[in-house]
Amino acid sequence: MKQEHKITRTSMFSGKEHTLTLVFDIEDYNDWQNGKLIQNAMPYLTADEREFLMTGVTSEEWKQTFGTEENPK
Repeated sequence: MKQEHKITRTSMFSGKEHTLTLVFDIEDYNDWQNGKLIQNAMPYLTADEREFLMTGVTSEEWKQTFGTEENPK
């Protein structure tokens, strides 16, 4: 069953700690931790949410580092 989880990660870009509240099934999270690809374990999360779980990088940091498709750096 999907529930809210407060997740804190340290960004591999900035070293800053960020916390997001994500809604996911803990069994899906455990599947990912046990080797299942995150996009297969939790396809209902956005790409930004999955990136945050894996690297601690927020969408804002990603945009600051790489720009957007419309405004590449």
